[in-house]
Amino acid sequence: MQQIRSQVTERDGLFELEAGSDVLDSPRYNHDMAPTKVRERTWNKWHITALWVGMSICVPTYTLGGVLTAYFGLSVGEALMAILFANIIVLIPLTLNAFPGTKYGIPFPVLLRSSFGILGSNIPCLIRALVACGWFGIQTMFGGLAIHLFLGSIFDGWKSLGGTGEVLGFMMFWTLNLWVVIRGAESIKWLETLSAPLLVAVGVGLLVWAMPNVSMTELLAIPAKRPEGASVVSYFAAGLTAMVGFWATLSLNIPDFSRYAESQKAQIVGQIMGLPLTMFLFASLGVVMTAASVKLVGVTVSDPVTLIGHIQSPVWVALAMALIIIATLSTNTAANIVSPTNDFQNIAPRVINRTKAVMLTGFVGLALMGHELLKKLGLIVSDVSLETVYSNWLLGYSSLLGPIAGIMVVDYFLIKKQQLDLAGLYRDDVYPAWNWNGFLAFGVPVVLTLLSLGSDAFSWFYSYGWFTGSALGGLIYYGLCATRPSPSVAKTAV
Repeated sequence: MQQIRSQVTERDGLFELEAGSDVLDSPRYNHDMAPTKVRERTWNKWHITALWVGMSICVPTYTLGGVLTAYFGLSVGEALMAILFANIIVLIPLTLNAFPGTKYGIPFPVLLRSSFGILGSNIPCLIRALVACGWFGIQTMFGGLAIHLFLGSIFDGWKSLGGTGEVLGFMMFWTLNLWVVIRGAESIKWLETLSAPLLVAVGVGLLVWAMPNVSMTELLAIPAKRPEGASVVSYFAAGLTAMVGFWATLSLNIPDFSRYAESQKAQIVGQIMGLPLTMFLFASLGVVMTAASVKLVGVTVSDPVTLIGHIQSPVWVALAMALIIIATLSTNTAANIVSPTNDFQNIAPRVINRTKAVMLTGFVGLALMGHELLKKLGLIVSDVSLETVYSNWLLGYSSLLGPIAGIMVVDYFLIKKQQLDLAGLYRDDVYPAWNWNGFLAFGVPVVLTLLSLGSDAFSWFYSYGWFTGSALGGLIYYGLCATRPSPSVAKTAV
């Protein structure tokens, strides 16, 4: 006989939901969004470390040094320091927002129901989902290029396809990504664990290839591209904000992964070991390889896929491209498909299951890359480059996501004091449909950011968007909850 009311049990600090008919019959629940059982939380610190190594070693990370030197006016040394500091800073919201995922086994959209409301959670979810779909498209473009070069190194006829071959590679890689995620979290864990050591090996191999052709002393001595006499502080802070923005997305939806962690210690230690140093070293590799590319292949090349494509040996190109494909696949599946898959399910869990949500993510990402694909097919002509979109995006979207991160941390640790009604997050009778405190705290920093774009005096508010947004969003949310508590948890028990 099915139990009527849900029960929550606790084991070594991890809470588990035994769903009754009150949750099982709710329109806010489906199997994929349900809290993970304690027995399903099998990711140890090494799995979490491998997850971050797999996500960090990717083409965009490789190009970060070039982005900071070309677009943010930093020297090579300043750029690398900005990358290291940014990833140490972003560990704070990453580890804090991972706590409720580990404790309760809930994904990001369900956690947002506490701070934005049962229905209101869909707004920040869709903001996060759109960004992820865009990144999914960008990474799939790189993966498709790698497949094109891989097949071109094996079959001479494939090379003649040109842009059409790149589009075909895009669709192959697109399909492979969706297949992995549809298979579930264990497939992603297996992929990340397998790919991490391979990706480290690729980085070491590229470094050995490049080092005889570059002088680190000369590289670090290259002057920054900013007005002479300009203070480094404002340029460094803008670059730092952009680099924090690189993982601003994951600092929100980290519960999508921490819900599988075996303990809080595993998620904390795994993230500390896996993120900052990997990002720093692979970005450093990108700087070195770009500087060495002139001597290696005769022209300056800022992305590894194109650089390796210049190698004359088909065997080495095929091997390198196979590893690049694995690298991009491990990043794309974890960083850019898992979150929107859960976010889209949150709209209507009874209607949209994981398979449907994965396909929806894929088609949105495909649509966002439609312009670039049509260019490659020769159907349109455009001067808009993918690199320009990518570099300008970092600062803009970090300004949107910062307030959400601040609100989530304040809600869980200061307002709810780490106590959530687990069953209530899947029903309509405990948390409000719309938590207007969350929306006011989100809206004020966003409006101020938009206004600052037209004001020289307040341009710093946009330049430091993630920091200003997260701090102001969290403060406003705390103040609102202290002065006008929302109709909230009827019972703040676990």
